[in-house]
Amino acid sequence: MKIDAHQHFWKFDPVRDAWIDDSMKVIQRDFLPSDLKPILAENKIDGCVAVQADQSETETAFLLKLAKENNFIKGVVGWIDLCADNTRDRLAHFSENPLLKGIRHIAQGEADDFLIRPDVLRGIGLLAEFSLTYDILVFAHQLPAAIEMAMQFPNQSFVLDHIAKPKISEGIDEEWKNNIRKLAELQNVSCKISGMVTETSGFIWSKQDFEPFLDHIMTEFGVERVMYGSDWPVCLLAANYGEQLNIVADYISKFSETEQRKIMGDNASAFYRL
Repeated sequence: MKIDAHQHFWKFDPVRDAWIDDSMKVIQRDFLPSDLKPILAENKIDGCVAVQADQSETETAFLLKLAKENNFIKGVVGWIDLCADNTRDRLAHFSENPLLKGIRHIAQGEADDFLIRPDVLRGIGLLAEFSLTYDILVFAHQLPAAIEMAMQFPNQSFVLDHIAKPKISEGIDEEWKNNIRKLAELQNVSCKISGMVTETSGFIWSKQDFEPFLDHIMTEFGVERVMYGSDWPVCLLAANYGEQLNIVADYISKFSETEQRKIMGDNASAFYRL
């Protein structure tokens, strides 16, 4: 089964979704399952994981409702306030729905030490109790905190989103390489090869731009801990669905069929218990 391990849905709200500014007009609209379903079918993708884009329980409930109504949405990575006094109760409440697979916080928008704050660590420490994964969304310079955080929870399943958003157009950076290596040493951490096209300057790119980054990710994480994600519809800022998919598909074409199946779906299915 081929799985897109990272995409979003929303009903566009210019106030709530202020991050989608006028430089992103192409995604200043609703994106719903009816938009994605034919695109997945055209690209021979069997299902997807819907990931939070708004830090609210309202959106978590919205995504779970969409997943219940559309069986191609195989799971949801939602948001719960991990720093609240009632975090365990809220996790228990939402975990009653088996379609909730994990939790994410937009840590890229927080201070660099956010992931190692005591209140955040307390919340992350509750996730394993409910068999929930955690998506790590950080910029490259925030990787040290992500490494320190993941080291503290060897029994918690983590996945790094968007290969930590390095500046693709500037070429590979030694600091990013070293931090990716340290993170990959932790066997409880996986990595999504997703969100890369939008980390290019002016959204101008060629497939060759991504090769050194993908080389390093594959070397460090290996085929067992890497999964494909589109980051649709955010990817539309720089590429259509087929274009971003082909970056990954062409790169892994030299791998065995078994390895390709792992990257394109088996790993995501196992990680998120789809």
